[in-house]
Amino acid sequence: MKPFTYLRVNEPSTAIQAATSDRTKFIAGGTNLLDLMQDGIEQPDRLVDITRIKLSQIESISGGVRIGALAKNSDAANHPLIRTRYPLLSQALLAGASPQLRNMASMGGNLLQRTRCYYFTDTTSPCNKRQPGSGCAAIEGYNRIHAILGTSQSCIATHPSDMCVALAALDAVVRVSGANGERSIPLTEFHRLPGNTPQIETVLQPGELITAIDLPDSPFADRSHYLKVRDRTSYAFAVVSVAAGLDINNGTIRSARMALGGVAHKPWRSIEAEKILIGAKPNEQTFRAAAEAALRGAKGYKDNTFKVELAKRAIVRSLTIATAGTAV
Repeated sequence: MKPFTYLRVNEPSTAIQAATSDRTKFIAGGTNLLDLMQDGIEQPDRLVDITRIKLSQIESISGGVRIGALAKNSDAANHPLIRTRYPLLSQALLAGASPQLRNMASMGGNLLQRTRCYYFTDTTSPCNKRQPGSGCAAIEGYNRIHAILGTSQSCIATHPSDMCVALAALDAVVRVSGANGERSIPLTEFHRLPGNTPQIETVLQPGELITAIDLPDSPFADRSHYLKVRDRTSYAFAVVSVAAGLDINNGTIRSARMALGGVAHKPWRSIEAEKILIGAKPNEQTFRAAAEAALRGAKGYKDNTFKVELAKRAIVRSLTIATAGTAV
């Protein structure tokens, strides 16, 4: 592991002042960053420990709920406000990682997880995300877990988070602070597609600190579902996942939200599928039409073409369960 300096801070302003370059990393739970440092993938010059900053609140605010960036995944998943008002998020959090990791991982850190692409974590392989300009070994290599939507010739990696898929469906907003002040970023705009710069994964500016995640009031508490399809039932990343929420009134879908995981470089919100659902009857025909719309334009590679049909079936299944009602 490359040598680095370490600083523990107590205030957001101190953390921001300490982040003097892109070679500085904030650390909280460290469940992803430390692994990457041990493998030589992340090589910061300085770690700024933010665990003593008071950012772990989960509270009602006007128009919704605010989750502090340092709230643990397990605390958020089991908090009464989240379980009752946003069960979709609770389900997604509980589907992610192991209990031990959820007890350490922070909500803000979860937003910044890096891909689990085999070639990204193998420093002997070319990877544009790890070493820009070196190529993407996954395109011609073994690409079973890779993306089918929003890909580019530079990268076909997927975003690994379950939490972020639910947040995309719930219209979450990420609050950040930096040297130029505070700003709010819709979750759907927080992560980037790979394009020609897959190493730039979010819209965060150097030195910006995530302080909270805001959830607006949601009409989907009674009818939502997070479905995760994975290779094993314990501690595995999604091959495909679906976060679905429906607001049904008098037998008609009044409002709908849908996001997919395991299929793109970022949580994939499907506005096209939502348009199909709104105003329609909640039945299999409608759900299949929504699934077709969501996967229109999907591109499979040698080993992952199956994901296209798998995602369609997962969408129908998730919407069917959501229609029946939520139980967490």
